[in-house]
Amino acid sequence: MHIYYAATHIQKLPDGHRFPMGKYELLRQRLATELPNLTLNLAEPATDGELALAHSPTYIEAVTQGRLSPAQQREIGFPWSEGMVERARRSVGATISAARTALAQGVAANLAGGTHHAYADKGGGFCVFNDVAVAARLMQAEWARQHPRPMQVAVIDLDVHQGNGTADIFAKDDSVFTFSMHGEKNFPFRKAASDLDVELPDGCTDAPYLDALHQALQTLESRFAPDLVFYLAGADPHENDRLGRLKLSFAGLQARDQTVLRWARDKRLPLAMAMAGGYGRDVADTVQVQMTTFALAQASWQDWQNDPP
Repeated sequence: MHIYYAATHIQKLPDGHRFPMGKYELLRQRLATELPNLTLNLAEPATDGELALAHSPTYIEAVTQGRLSPAQQREIGFPWSEGMVERARRSVGATISAARTALAQGVAANLAGGTHHAYADKGGGFCVFNDVAVAARLMQAEWARQHPRPMQVAVIDLDVHQGNGTADIFAKDDSVFTFSMHGEKNFPFRKAASDLDVELPDGCTDAPYLDALHQALQTLESRFAPDLVFYLAGADPHENDRLGRLKLSFAGLQARDQTVLRWARDKRLPLAMAMAGGYGRDVADTVQVQMTTFALAQASWQDWQNDPP
């Protein structure tokens, strides 16, 4: 199974910054050691033309040329730097590559990504560019060269925070179905309307969470027939996450991932995965959640190889 990543050391954050940038390198090291059959690939950066499939040219230029205002940088949550731009481009490139590979092999992943708070014309919530939106539009463009009908894309966003940027970008696009299951009272406090939003109360535990997920997947299936699935497998619903406010256990998150992966596999739907958020009080908890997610994804990928279409 192929995993794509952006080298995180290129973006230096001030001491004490609350975004846990180090989690990505910890995860990559554990994957290389504990799941050696995975293939780790450094992602190519997304081009301006690719970014423009989902973002306004003026915003792309402001980011790449260092013209973001102090207010825009505060909304994103990162100070501008060339490293920030490079990592953001490669994070989008990683999801593009994961989507292409998933279409060929069934399952692939971005080691990071899931930057769902980025709108067409602004960033927010540690998200500069919206990797899933760019990759979805690019996959649709490439699909159109060989197919008479538009590619149908489903976004299953199980980060604990609502995918407001993704919902807004695709608000008038019937070829993309956006589904977000998130904390009702959590960030962002002004939410955009997804095609399907499931809002959860603070303190939600495993059983009601999984019941809601099963019902939501049935609703998605009744309303939409995707050709490609993007899965945002956020670790932040975990009970020890600093920003999550939900109470899912390690076992609950494992069951969540198994549910989504099995749902897509049973329907022969290629799935590109991004890791989205994770802010554990102990970063090792976040990494452990994601290790389990990758192990399950690898097993799903192996099923595809054993039973090709």
